[in-house]
Amino acid sequence: MEIKEALLAFDSLSQETRLRVFRLLVEYGPEGAPAGALSEALGIPHNTLSFHLSHMSKAGLVLSRREGRSIIYSANFEFFTNLIRYMVKDCCREDMASIRDNKKKNCSIIELSNCC
Repeated sequence: MEIKEALLAFDSLSQETRLRVFRLLVEYGPEGAPAGALSEALGIPHNTLSFHLSHMSKAGLVLSRREGRSIIYSANFEFFTNLIRYMVKDCCREDMASIRDNKKKNCSIIELSNCC
């Protein structure tokens, strides 16, 4: 990941509505949810939600796909994992944080030390 990608993602998440939307999308998991369900769950008007989803999509945080007449949105877990990996690898000392891959579970495990 390049620093410009990370900055764009953090800029997108630094807005309250977008952070709320992203956290909800994470709860929905890879299956995602239609925009209407997101709008209703968060009490956000459709046009406002559309603006924020577009912003987050451009930042790489959100994916969308069409299912019939609905557009289903989901968190881009691969991108977000790479963002976290970028922060740990390039911003933390190894004795403070590390990442190890668990091939059996097909996941990465981030370990943060308890300090002070």
